Amino acid sequence: MTYSVAIVEDMRETANKLRAYFERFGKERSLQFNISAFESAEGLLSRYRPVYDMVLMDIQLPGMNGMDAAFRLRALDATVTLIFVTNMAQFAVKGYEVDAFDFVVKPVAYPMFALKLQRALNKLGNQADQSFMLTLENRAVRIASSQIRYIEVCAHRLIYHTTEGDYNVRGSLKTVEAKLNPQVFARCNSCYLVNLAHVQSVDGYTAVVDGEALQISRSRRKSFVEQLGQYLGGSL
Repeated sequence: MTYSVAIVEDMRETANKLRAYFERFGKERSLQFNISAFESAEGLLSRYRPVYDMVLMDIQLPGMNGMDAAFRLRALDATVTLIFVTNMAQFAVKGYEVDAFDFVVKPVAYPMFALKLQRALNKLGNQADQSFMLTLENRAVRIASSQIRYIEVCAHRLIYHTTEGDYNVRGSLKTVEAKLNPQVFARCNSCYLVNLAHVQSVDGYTAVVDGEALQISRSRRKSFVEQLGQYLGGSL
């Protein structure tokens, strides 16, 4: 298994130590880590692409501090696992505001690092959410499957209607459907793939998804209602 990690740390000695810890941990557990190191938050954020599984962020950084950077990071990537590495443990409590998973206190000792890293990997491995990177015209956006309300196909393009807004990308609905959990996502017609968690009601041949009325085709109504019933743990 290979994980992509960003280390944001201006102290080269600490950055090298963290890199060595990842290498040691990987050898002990037959894992691989692709490490990218940044000496400033601006270096990470300037051309950020949501490709990392994990970001280790120092709080005391030159220029933009790690806490402010974390807010910027969350605007770009809502799902990446964020861990603060700091000698200012009192400020790490604020990490809850940016959904930080944990923090490691300097000077970093390997046993504590390994414990925290294993917990983070357990979270990534047990995460029910799937993560998707959507390539837009001038940027890339990573979304979690739980954020998707429904996906619409229109003129050979896909519109991801999400809780964070709509994203228009090239793609095939059939291909996306094959990647998503069939116990959570169902077609109500040939144009819509619906996240059943966001279905509020079904009335005849209409499904209300977060306040939007989507047409259910006659051919798919039975299977859609059955899948919704199974998702809700009963029958409709």
